[in-house]
Amino acid sequence: MTQNIFCLLLPRFNMYSLMNIVEAPRIANYLSPAPLYAVHHISFDGASIAASNNMSVECASPPERLDRNDMLFVVGSWGAERYANKKLFSWIRVQARLGVKIYSVEQGAYLLARAGLLNNRKATTHWSYIAGFQEQFPDIDIAEQLFTEAGQITCCSGSTAGIDLMLRVIRGHHGEALAGEISNQVMHHPVRSGKDPQRKSLGRGLERLGPDVRAAIEIIEANISDPLSVPEIARQVGLSQRQLERQFNKSVGCSIVQFGLLLRLQHARVLLISTDLGVREIATASGFNSLSHFAQAFKKCFGRRPSANRQAWPEQDAAPHWPGTLGGFLETLNAQHKAKLENQKAL
Repeated sequence: MTQNIFCLLLPRFNMYSLMNIVEAPRIANYLSPAPLYAVHHISFDGASIAASNNMSVECASPPERLDRNDMLFVVGSWGAERYANKKLFSWIRVQARLGVKIYSVEQGAYLLARAGLLNNRKATTHWSYIAGFQEQFPDIDIAEQLFTEAGQITCCSGSTAGIDLMLRVIRGHHGEALAGEISNQVMHHPVRSGKDPQRKSLGRGLERLGPDVRAAIEIIEANISDPLSVPEIARQVGLSQRQLERQFNKSVGCSIVQFGLLLRLQHARVLLISTDLGVREIATASGFNSLSHFAQAFKKCFGRRPSANRQAWPEQDAAPHWPGTLGGFLETLNAQHKAKLENQKAL
């Protein structure tokens, strides 16, 4: 029996995330004597929905009711954090009451949260939006992992996590052998579990970082709003401050204080683009005691004031833009440090 997969697309969805959801079912059909899945694209926003890469997908209007055995994927990216079509929310709630399995993809989690489907459930979204999601929905148990499963609701963080999710779904429907064949076809090895982390690099490959440095980074991330002193971080890691500073500089390329500041500024930027919090509130939530210090550090890092950075993808821009990566900031710090050393030698 062919199983229906309905992909509900929001404007500016991520095509890469969509492809990683629909390719595994397509390959399952290719490898099977008869079709196992039928993919349908639907939308409440018109007959043709443009993705963030300007490619468009033709969509049908959503059927009034899906079958209990159907799967519904809510695919959203830039702008989904502010999407507010009440008809869509009502329709999703109807499908949930019918027992349809519902999956969010990337920022599609915002829609399930607004529809009330994530109450008292564990959920996830793309790591870059987790801080903003937590601020908007403090009662939802948000986790930075590839995907979460809670009854009929599954949340996927997007991108390549969609491959791992769909291989798990197909394995549950049709067995380990078929899932393994699909994994071979797309050369996706190893297949990851839902609990695997979304990120393995923070400006540098974590594989090259020792356990003490990784532990220090985790402590910094866990205390964004109330930063710990370097001696306290060292105490929790179990090293002297000098030992930890030396290991951190060698592995990451900057001091612990500099790295913590960069993480706090990235955290602030996510809150600016994904919440309605005021700039002063965001400064406090990002561990800055002074609004002027926050504004100065933010402008130095991103090249513009916090108030000018309230949209991830402004309407007038042709494409989304993330102003600066953590790796890029670390390279800049390294270059500044080398230049300083050269100047000292020249004196």
